[in-house]
Amino acid sequence: MYFKKKETMKTLISIVTPCYNEEENIQELRKQVLEVVSKIQGYEFEHIFIDNASTDRTQQILRQMAKEDNSVKVILNLKNFGHIRSPYYALLQANGSAVIQIVSDLQDPPKMIKDFVREWEAGHQIVIGVKKKSEENRLLFAIRCLYYRLLKKMSETEQIENFTGFGLYDRSFLDIIRQITEPYPYLRGLVAEYGVNRLEIEYVQPRRKKGKTNNNFYTLYDMAMTGFVNHSKVPLRLASFIGFSVAILSLMVAIIYFIIKLIHWDEFNAGIAPLVIGVFFFSAVQLFFIGIIGEYIGAIYTQVKRRPLVIEKERINFDK
Repeated sequence: MYFKKKETMKTLISIVTPCYNEEENIQELRKQVLEVVSKIQGYEFEHIFIDNASTDRTQQILRQMAKEDNSVKVILNLKNFGHIRSPYYALLQANGSAVIQIVSDLQDPPKMIKDFVREWEAGHQIVIGVKKKSEENRLLFAIRCLYYRLLKKMSETEQIENFTGFGLYDRSFLDIIRQITEPYPYLRGLVAEYGVNRLEIEYVQPRRKKGKTNNNFYTLYDMAMTGFVNHSKVPLRLASFIGFSVAILSLMVAIIYFIIKLIHWDEFNAGIAPLVIGVFFFSAVQLFFIGIIGEYIGAIYTQVKRRPLVIEKERINFDK
């Protein structure tokens, strides 16, 4: 009697891609991902796309891709839940032993997937890509680098410079962040704070070739302030330090002016200019730190509301 040899169950690796109005890139991304994973033996791959209520043909393309390939799974959001919550939510929906996050605009090189998997096999729980250079606008990249350095210096926990979330995460790390109820999470900070046995791989970020970036000043500012608010109390303490310092400086200037006036009573005329400049300066300082306090209050308000990260409109192929 002959028995059919039982097939060995392959380890599942999930690839997660957030997208919004990326009709020109998602098919090319899927093609490049398939080319890479087809050369990695011993694993089964699923590709989860989460769409943030795109207004172009992105959803139609995703539906067609899922229809042709059961390994493509799609989550369609009820509305646009922003560039922070949606990708984070998709990570939590993955069932793989490891999860790889890669953006849809091809600025995260898919060829690095094989490097991530190789280092994961070597025992690293987290393998991330860190930009050493970028082909994007030099000024913008320099500003980003400056932000990461400031955040790293001011943060109460370790921070990773030039890291955007691109990388591989072991299931053990995802189990940790599933226990953290963050309604507006900063994944980059969580990776630095709770990720152990981490390996960083440097790469050069390519320029976007097709489509238009959905990042603008507001989204970049939102991400930057989320990092500061979630991981540093320094801005709040700066308000106290600067307020105290300015008060001392004002007292010293007042004393100096008073002494000069006593010595040169008839000749010295301070005029109104110093008064006007001082009022505007102190007003600007006050408004700046009122804004900083507002950011922290806003973060508290978001935590108190405890709204879900995302509300789904539809999910495709998750039952297959």
